[in-house]
Amino acid sequence: MKLGIISDTHGSLTYFDKALSYLDECEYILHAGDVLYHGPRNPLPDGYNPKELAVKINSLNNLIFASGNCDSDVDQMVIDHPIQTPFVFTKLGDLNVLICHGYRKSKEDIIKMAKEYNADILICGHTHVKELYKDEDLVVLNPGSTSLPKDGTHSIAILEDNSVKLIDLMTGDVLKEINIK
Repeated sequence: MKLGIISDTHGSLTYFDKALSYLDECEYILHAGDVLYHGPRNPLPDGYNPKELAVKINSLNNLIFASGNCDSDVDQMVIDHPIQTPFVFTKLGDLNVLICHGYRKSKEDIIKMAKEYNADILICGHTHVKELYKDEDLVVLNPGSTSLPKDGTHSIAILEDNSVKLIDLMTGDVLKEINIK
């Protein structure tokens, strides 16, 4: 199973399309929140077009969303997929996956909850800073932001063959890789 993992698109059709160029063969695309709106603390990202981004999202049938702090009821009115809040727990293949945006609880509490759910991977967003590491048997992933990175690199992640790779969205370079099991 091949999974695409993104977060913090903040209404950028340009960067969403760029992400899709890497994720077109994914069985599912997991989105850790902040889908359409840029938020009052963020600048407008390049290609900001939430209306057309919603149309693009609605043309896809393989997306799973967790709600972020910039997602609102009106976003759900224009997106046909459920934007689940505050957590999505799902089994994909043989993996238990917990997805959240990561702003409602401390990171320590979210990690604790993921372990209590026997998650194999915890996916968070919110910080716009990519992370990929293991906490005991739990893989902790923040794919960074596709559109407004705070660490300088637009990024996504791909999970395939029990390996998670952080990918530089602009170059396709693998920034970091870790095995799940």
